[in-house]
Amino acid sequence: MTELMVALDRDSIPLALNVVEKLGDTVEWYKVGSQLFCCGGPDAVKELKSRGKKVFLDLKYHDIPNTVAMAVANAVEMGADMVNVHAQGGEEMMARAVAAAHAVKSSGELPMLIAVTVLTSMDDNGLRRVMNVDDGRTAADQVRHLAAMAASCGMDGVVCSAHEIGLVRKVCGKTFKLVVPGIRPAGGEPGDQKRVMTPSEAAAAGADFIVVGRPVIDSPDPAATARQIVSELQSI
Repeated sequence: MTELMVALDRDSIPLALNVVEKLGDTVEWYKVGSQLFCCGGPDAVKELKSRGKKVFLDLKYHDIPNTVAMAVANAVEMGADMVNVHAQGGEEMMARAVAAAHAVKSSGELPMLIAVTVLTSMDDNGLRRVMNVDDGRTAADQVRHLAAMAASCGMDGVVCSAHEIGLVRKVCGKTFKLVVPGIRPAGGEPGDQKRVMTPSEAAAAGADFIVVGRPVIDSPDPAATARQIVSELQSI
């Protein structure tokens, strides 16, 4: 079944933990991104783990291979259950990240190593401007290319939009993990997301995890909103 992951985009650990307390047992997985990590650091991960939660450390490492390998090793030591890097960092960078994780975690369950393909805030035109090409390439084309590269390097899965789930499955297979942000409840505002779907649509398409932030944490009743999303996922 597709699992709900809540993005804890808050400016302090107490504010983030307030959300976790409200959601209770409804949510097991939380995403710690740059906003929370820059103010709370490793303690943000520690506090969530001490409460029995699973943590996706979403820092999107993208640097020279050695720097990324050392960062991934530290993330594994920190206790993260999922760690991501930017696939655009290339094959050597991703392969070194995988090797570093295995070197640190020689026994027991390894965290999932996930590669970011194309941000869900970017559409075809935005991608072409960033890449400085006008060759008809689409975001879907780039996602397919980067997902195949990530799989060849031993990554466990990718971050992609719900619109690319089918094509990634064709290239990378059924066991490759797909983490899908850009999820908005039916009728919800897309905000700065471009390639969006509802929770049930993403689940039906085959997402392993959906990431939801503002629609849950800014809701007047976060627990009720999360329960509704989980109910949608369970109905698929």
